[in-house]
Amino acid sequence: MADPREASSDEEQKNTLTAEDSSMTEMEPSEDMTEMEPSEDTNTEETLKTFRDLTGSGKTGAFALPILQSLLASAQRLHTLVLTPTRELAFQIAEQFDALGSSIGVKTAVVVGGIDMMSQALVLAKKPHVVIATPGRLIDHLENTKGFNLRALKYLVDKVLRIIPRDRRTFLFSATMTKKVQKLERAALRNPVKCAISTKYATVEKLQQYYIFIPSKYKDCYLVSILNELAGNSFMVFCGTCNNAQRVALLLRNLGITAIPLHGQMSQNKRLGALNKFKSKSRSVLLATDVASRGLDIPHVDCVINFDIPTHSKDYIHRVGRTARAGRSGKSITFVTQYDVELFQRIETLIGKKLPAFPTQEEEVMMLVERVSEAQRFARIEMKESAEKRKRPRAPEDDDGEQSSGVRKKVKGGAFRGGRGRGGGFKRGR
Repeated sequence: MADPREASSDEEQKNTLTAEDSSMTEMEPSEDMTEMEPSEDTNTEETLKTFRDLTGSGKTGAFALPILQSLLASAQRLHTLVLTPTRELAFQIAEQFDALGSSIGVKTAVVVGGIDMMSQALVLAKKPHVVIATPGRLIDHLENTKGFNLRALKYLVDKVLRIIPRDRRTFLFSATMTKKVQKLERAALRNPVKCAISTKYATVEKLQQYYIFIPSKYKDCYLVSILNELAGNSFMVFCGTCNNAQRVALLLRNLGITAIPLHGQMSQNKRLGALNKFKSKSRSVLLATDVASRGLDIPHVDCVINFDIPTHSKDYIHRVGRTARAGRSGKSITFVTQYDVELFQRIETLIGKKLPAFPTQEEEVMMLVERVSEAQRFARIEMKESAEKRKRPRAPEDDDGEQSSGVRKKVKGGAFRGGRGRGGGFKRGR
């Protein structure tokens, strides 16, 4: 297959980094700078520290430890508010606060959507030391829960800032610095200090990054081939939509592959259940949208596959950052179709690397077409049936929407054994 970089592009990649706000002070860290100094700026009325670092480098501990030291020095209820972009990340951060602060009795509360507000209000009434929240549910409590009242304002930022004291320190951590974050700095903070561990957008050195240039209609076949070639590893496969993540998960299960979906249209219990099954290694493939791309720390992810290429280049860094974390090695493979060439070129420009092609045998992949086509057909049937039964109650054990066990038997040959790659075929999913 031809190299997609040979295709011409009408637009050159624009530099997404804008000039820093003139009020921002730059700090150049030393090579061994791995954490924040908790004693810094204790007399500063309001300080922002913006930390941008490689994925999997310990950002949670870098802000949790100074907070816990401050609590140890002066215990105070409702001491800290941590805002996260996703629910799963909120639970993960709470687990780390609980683990690190167990010896000093730190109490935490997770305030996210998809969970009963009354039970959350009861926890908040006990005034925990640390509240970890997603913005939407936090606003719900600010407006409806006693002690969190708030007058309706125009912007979410305004709503949050109105109920937290001016005399505070604010820490912002991200693997990428976007224009939205820069706007937040300018709107909400005075004389912020920025500390960038890395001066450019980069991926970790131990991450082996590849691309594969394929026709769009054969994406499913190539995915099955790669999963078989690298059998025995654990995979996170990123899809562009909830519907596609669900469809591909059903397709793989129809072929006997232990796959499970994780996306925003699932209930919170199902999302946590899916994540826990993947973490416990009872499922080898997690089909996810970008709800799982930021912050989640799953140590055993061996390979990230960008089944649908991200439309925003910086999302690529977050996605592939789910593997090769904390000094481990890992692999990423990005599917590039005839429609994705420009997006792929933008990613290479952002990370400053030309990615090598992942070796595949087209003849072997084409041998899977009939089997995969049949699995696709059954997946479409299941998607249709699921849509029709959406309002019906389901059994508690169906917490991940796994509905393909009966259909899988109809696929010729039973469990998937195709291909002659390393590690043999897949075992039938339980």
